[in-house]
Amino acid sequence: MQLYSLFQKYPIICTDSRNCPQDSIFFALKGENFNANAYAKLALNNGCKYAVVDEAEYAIDERYILVDSVLESLQDLAKHHRKQLKTSIIGITGTNGKTTSKELIASVLCEKFNILYTQGNLNNHIGVPLTLLKMKSEHEIAVIEMGANHLGEIKILSEIACPDYGIITNVGKAHLEGFGSFEGIMKTKAELYDFIKNEGKLIFKNKDNKFLLKMADDAGLTSDKIIDFSLNSENKNCLVWGEISANSPFLEMNCIVNQSDAVNIKTKLVGAYNAENILAAVTIGNYFGIEIEKIKKGLENYTPQNNRSQLTITENNKLIVDAYNANPTSMAAAIKNFAEMDVSPKVLILGDMLELGDLAQQEHQAIVNLLKEHNLTEVFLVGKFFKQTSTDFCCFETVELLMHQLEIQPIKNSYVIIKGSRGIKLENVLGLL
Repeated sequence: MQLYSLFQKYPIICTDSRNCPQDSIFFALKGENFNANAYAKLALNNGCKYAVVDEAEYAIDERYILVDSVLESLQDLAKHHRKQLKTSIIGITGTNGKTTSKELIASVLCEKFNILYTQGNLNNHIGVPLTLLKMKSEHEIAVIEMGANHLGEIKILSEIACPDYGIITNVGKAHLEGFGSFEGIMKTKAELYDFIKNEGKLIFKNKDNKFLLKMADDAGLTSDKIIDFSLNSENKNCLVWGEISANSPFLEMNCIVNQSDAVNIKTKLVGAYNAENILAAVTIGNYFGIEIEKIKKGLENYTPQNNRSQLTITENNKLIVDAYNANPTSMAAAIKNFAEMDVSPKVLILGDMLELGDLAQQEHQAIVNLLKEHNLTEVFLVGKFFKQTSTDFCCFETVELLMHQLEIQPIKNSYVIIKGSRGIKLENVLGLL
């Protein structure tokens, strides 16, 4: 493979002509609004050694590598590179919690191993190949996050990453516009189980989740390919069992590993919904032979970032920032957790949940109803879908209108949760809180 031979000599991949490390290889990817073939010459001038293009008119000398599809070439290169290395790969997907789980798993594994893991949200058909192409022979384990918003995407990513191990955090209502239905979400996420059954070693599974149980059964996974963990007291015979011991506001857990080793873990995470993510990291760490005290250390040292389950203390308030993304499942979990927290006074700032298609209005009304059920009264809703619900809560069509209100009537001495889809840009209100 000519391209792989070049990659071995120049193992840095570049996709942005404005940021070209010296002697890297530029891949001229196409998007809805751009054609990077037109920037291949600029990339070469800016430091790239070669440029991979898929339009002949741009391949003007030997520095250009003409292929049928730049994207497919990138994916094929990553798949081929992955197969040359002995690195064990853990594939992780799910509707909610996959990024936090990935970070927690990585934090535990790095206590013993040289690891690589997905940075940021590079979890799609471009991000996964780019992550794999950063893998080197010294990496013992790689944790690869795989996201999807359409049917069949996890199958494609699994075939590229070829994971040895898999974990699906959960399945919930998200990207319904792309999946078409909840059943479509289950089918797509389960593609990771299908791959592991046929090509991998085993999966790590939350035994409490009825959807994951069904998906594993439908995939034909046998008990020798499953390691379970649980929060249910009836499942104390699992490899890892745990219970929440505190959640005001940081989550603290008691865990029992191998039915004998007990440990208390004090995290810097906010939200009871993170308990299963912690158990997943404990389970995987234990499977790979990491001592329980080192697992504890890895988890307690992890500090959430990027507006995910983050506690931020300002001069005026204590903020629970979870404004990176939102869907009906994660929004409901966050509301229930906040309602149960032993703190006061409580204020909620919630933004629209995007990509729900025809179910958008129904799902936003369900959230409003849930707020009423939990007797939460200090609520600010932002976005056109919340604006159209039947509610007495304060509604603002844009975050700018909410910011104007907060300038007039600031919130002080409160616990404030901020959650919404990234497109609503709720993080813009943080400076006023």
